[in-house]
Amino acid sequence: MAIEAEEPDRRDFLVLAASAFAAVGGAMTLWPFIQQMNPDAGAQALASIEVDLSPVKVGQAITVLWRGKPVFIRHRTEEEIAVAKAVPMTDLIDEYARNAALPEDALATDPNRTKDGHENWLIMVGICTHLGCVPKGQAQGDSRGDFGGWLCPCHGSHYDTAGRIRKGPAPRNLEVPVYNFVSGSLIKIG
Repeated sequence: MAIEAEEPDRRDFLVLAASAFAAVGGAMTLWPFIQQMNPDAGAQALASIEVDLSPVKVGQAITVLWRGKPVFIRHRTEEEIAVAKAVPMTDLIDEYARNAALPEDALATDPNRTKDGHENWLIMVGICTHLGCVPKGQAQGDSRGDFGGWLCPCHGSHYDTAGRIRKGPAPRNLEVPVYNFVSGSLIKIG
């Protein structure tokens, strides 16, 4: 028994054309709603910033804003670096580096908190990991706590010269954002 296939007629063409027209129309209608979920140009511009470090002298610190957060940049002295490197891992409350450029389980050694070859520059998000206060220690007259780094005035968390929590209620070290040296004195954060 032979099966005969029907030839497409005008009705089949109209159904197919109407379906395609509806699909294209639906996609065109949804496009603005999907597109509005993308970040605007102002938000994308803040995704990364460049900072010139040449005016910052040894022992000085500056604060810049990145994504609405304060970022602490300190030009550490040789003494601050030596003190940070001498801290035994057993003295640390948080053993992890919290460096966005390293694996999550990287230890909180001083070299893991800085860039290789630029150990004198410490760059961290300046928000206490306890309740989100901004620690003191950036200005010359600020109290730097028991370990010479930063002191959170809200609840007394003490951070050392590598931004690691050493005393107080804060559970984690200050976070190190992703950053790169564009040149010898220019960094790009983000």
